[in-house]
Amino acid sequence: MDMMKQYIEEAEAALLHTYNRYQVVLDKGDGVYLYDINGKKYLDFCAGIAVFALGYNNRKYNDALKAQIDKLIHTSNYYYNVPAIEAAKKMKKVSGMDRIFFTNSGAEAVEGAIKAARKYAYLKDGQTDHEIIAMEHSFHGRTMGALSVTGNPKYREAFQPMIGNIRFAKMNDFESVLANVTDKTCAILFETVQGEGGIYPATEEFMKHVKALCEEKDILLILDEIQCGMGRTGTMYAWQKYGIKPDIMTTAKALGCGVPVGAFMMTEKVGQNSLASGDHGTTYGGNPLAAAAIDVVLDIFEEDKVLENVKEVAPYLEEKLDELVAEYDCIETRRGAGLMQGLVFSKPVGEIIAKALENGLILINAGTDIIRFVPPLVISKENVDEMISILKECLQ
Repeated sequence: MDMMKQYIEEAEAALLHTYNRYQVVLDKGDGVYLYDINGKKYLDFCAGIAVFALGYNNRKYNDALKAQIDKLIHTSNYYYNVPAIEAAKKMKKVSGMDRIFFTNSGAEAVEGAIKAARKYAYLKDGQTDHEIIAMEHSFHGRTMGALSVTGNPKYREAFQPMIGNIRFAKMNDFESVLANVTDKTCAILFETVQGEGGIYPATEEFMKHVKALCEEKDILLILDEIQCGMGRTGTMYAWQKYGIKPDIMTTAKALGCGVPVGAFMMTEKVGQNSLASGDHGTTYGGNPLAAAAIDVVLDIFEEDKVLENVKEVAPYLEEKLDELVAEYDCIETRRGAGLMQGLVFSKPVGEIIAKALENGLILINAGTDIIRFVPPLVISKENVDEMISILKECLQ
């Protein structure tokens, strides 16, 4: 029996079956390519679900983590550590936010954001019946709070009851948001670009109307930038190109480029009037190893001009995807922003993705009929050409 098959059988005997995995055991990566244990090479247009922004085997990144491992990996939050202080300082600079809480994942960042919003409202009136407006088709994570604001009933139904007082509005439909606002609304929460729900960017008009409403009624605007943040759309955070600012935001995925990290950030006003000592905590969050990852990732973004590369390559990717839309009847449209794109098909895309994998290209879906393109942010136009050429073979 070949090793790949053996490993897969061992995995299926030991791991809880919550994933329908592709039948490949990945072994190592270099640049924008991954290799399985048999040495087969794959062009990666998934980046571990928008995580590995800097590509694989980045020397500066690897060296920084190795050096930190030799120094100190964990201390708990009873003490300060230098990497977390450095990371927080750099995150404030690139985000324009004021206060940061480090988590281990995106879902935990969403949990913290919900708690901060509820505490902010509680301190104003002493009541615990406040409501949060989230969006239909959204995805915020699998923990109970994050799931409660995820606007897809199929993810929620078996796990009811969720946390209460959540209302769902339609993304990019301001009237629908207004219709859900009550005097109990404490926060409006959405992804600046919806990911799992089908690659829907928020429109500028929608963003500005919601922001004005939040300011008028002292409702907190919470933006989830877990997938669309960290340079993916061409600005460090997708909201930055709209000229507005959230009160609370979440970040994760490419923040640590593979080391499991996340954070929720807030303005000074929310920081001073929400979570206080004893209200929230984490054993691992912001530990020296995780923070060293954030620290070096932000350095590399600046030194290697990662945002400039996104701005250069993204329009080329859009152009090439638009050509596919024009050429193939089975492709209906393209949606997205920067290096977060989706092709909408008139049929399920599972077979195309499986065929691409056979042909050495890693792609993922967003819903049954959308192929999602979230490659490392360091890809070149040549990588786009290579991807398009393999994808065309699979579409024949």
